[in-house]
Amino acid sequence: MATSSTGASSASSTLLRSSSSEEDFQKIPVDERKRKRMLSNRESARRSRMRKQKHLDDLTEQVSQLTKDKNQILSSMNVTTQLYLNLEAENSILRAQMAELSSRLQSLNEIIDFINTSNGVFENDHFDHQINDFDTFNMNPWGSFAVNNQPIMASADMIMY
Repeated sequence: MATSSTGASSASSTLLRSSSSEEDFQKIPVDERKRKRMLSNRESARRSRMRKQKHLDDLTEQVSQLTKDKNQILSSMNVTTQLYLNLEAENSILRAQMAELSSRLQSLNEIIDFINTSNGVFENDHFDHQINDFDTFNMNPWGSFAVNNQPIMASADMIMY
């Protein structure tokens, strides 16, 4: 009976191995699938991190370019503002000069009008008569300012420095 018990034990051992190898066979694919899925997930996460890093690098480069553009625009605005202020100051000076020259021109025209409206009548204490001769320089020093009894005309366009 000892043989039979050894035989039975050997048969049960074979059965255990057989069922154990079936379990191993079923476990292998499950473990293999888990391992493959884990590797796939790791690879997917790596690609995701790489895309995220590339996007971050692109945004950083864009920020750098926009900062450079902003600084260039600010510099251009500063130059333009300085040119504007210089032109505004020059324009102010030219306006003041134009006002002064216009005032002088108006005064000269008033003098010419006065001389032209006096009609050539001068009274002299020594001679009690009218002098109508304004063609000579000595008697009419203003004759060169009036052409055909017309006042002097000027505009701001004529004034250049």
